[in-house]
Amino acid sequence: MTFSVVKGAPDSCGHGCDSWIEAEGQIDSSAAARFKTFLDRVQGRNLPIYLASPGGNLNQAIVIGTMLHAKLIIVRVGRSLVRECGFEAQDSDVCVKLKQSGRELHGDLFTRGAVCASACPYVFAGAAVHEVAPDAVLGIHSPKIVLNFRVDQPDPIAVAEADERGHARADRMVAAYLANLGIDAALLGLTKAVRNEDLHVLTREEIVRFGLDRREFVETPWTFESNARSIVHKIAVVRKPGEPSFRTLQWRVVCFDANGFVLNFLRPAPASSGSSWVSIATGDGTPVYFTDPPAKASGLESWSLRLPLPGLRSLLKRPQVEFTETSLTTDGGRLPQTIKLSNDGWAGALESLLAGCPAAQNSAAAQTSRSGETAAK
Repeated sequence: MTFSVVKGAPDSCGHGCDSWIEAEGQIDSSAAARFKTFLDRVQGRNLPIYLASPGGNLNQAIVIGTMLHAKLIIVRVGRSLVRECGFEAQDSDVCVKLKQSGRELHGDLFTRGAVCASACPYVFAGAAVHEVAPDAVLGIHSPKIVLNFRVDQPDPIAVAEADERGHARADRMVAAYLANLGIDAALLGLTKAVRNEDLHVLTREEIVRFGLDRREFVETPWTFESNARSIVHKIAVVRKPGEPSFRTLQWRVVCFDANGFVLNFLRPAPASSGSSWVSIATGDGTPVYFTDPPAKASGLESWSLRLPLPGLRSLLKRPQVEFTETSLTTDGGRLPQTIKLSNDGWAGALESLLAGCPAAQNSAAAQTSRSGETAAK
C-alpha cells in the first residue's frame, strides 16, 4: 500500500479543500508501520484520507484503523489519477515508485468506481469521521486464513481444525474492534455469511444501518468526465424520513455547442402515475421547470432543460442551488420536496467541458428559442 499527498483543483475534496492523502493498493504486512511514519511527516496538515484498496492483511487493517480512531481525520473512498505518472499505468512500477517517493504529487480525485473491499472497510471504519460517496464501493467477504505447516502435505483434519481456529480468532478480533468503534455487530454477521471467493457490495441502506455512514443525504461534487461524450455530472442518494430505502438521483450537463447545453435529471420512476414537476431555482429564486413529460425507460425518468451558457452559469454560480420535485396529492394539492445541492467542483468541471465544446452557432434566433424554454410555468 502506498501513501501520498496529492494536490488537485480547488474544492476537489470538499469546500475549500484541494489536497488529500491517497492510501492505495494491497494492505501488506508492513503497511501500518509505514502509515505511522507517513502520518508523523504530514502531522498538522489535517488532510482527508481517500482509500482505494482491494484489501489484504486483516491485522494490519485493524492496526491502521485503530491509529485513525485516535485522530480527527476524515476518511473516504476515492482514487487519484496522479499526473506525474504521465502515460504510465497508475499501478505500474514507475508510478508506484513516485507514490512512495514522499513527494507531493498532483492529480485528479474520483469517487466513481473507487473500491474499498475485504480488509479495507476495517481501515475505513476506524476513522473518527467516515464518509462513502454515492458512487463509491464498500465490499465485504469472510477472511481467508493463511496456514503455515512444516510438512508438505499436512493431515486434512489438522488443516480443517487449524482453519476453524483461525476464523474464530479473526472473528473475536473483529468483534472487539467493531464494538470499540460503535459499529453494528451485524456487519460481522453479514461478513461471515459471504464466502471469501465472493464479494458483497454494501447497499446504502446497509452502510447507514451498520453505522459506516449515517447520512440520509449524500452527494458527489460536480465532476467532468470524458468518454463517448463529454459531460459534467453529479450523483446523490437521499432517503426521506420514514422511508425504508434510498433513491439515487443524477444530474448531467451535456454540451451541444459553446452556447447550447442540456441539463438532464434522472430519477427512479415514481410508483404512482400522478402528475409531477421538476424545477431548479435561478439566482433570484425563480423556479425554472424541466421539460414535461419526462422520457421513461428501464424504470427511470429523464427530465431535460435546454439552456444557453449564460443561463447555465446563472443557475449554478452560487454555492448551493435549490432543486425541487413536486407531486400532486390525492386531494389535488401540491407536495414539493426540495433539496439543496452543493456546487462544489462546478467551476473547474464546466471549464473542462467548455474546452471540448464545438464552436457556438451564431444564431440569435436559436439563443432566443433556447432562453424561452427556461421560462417558469
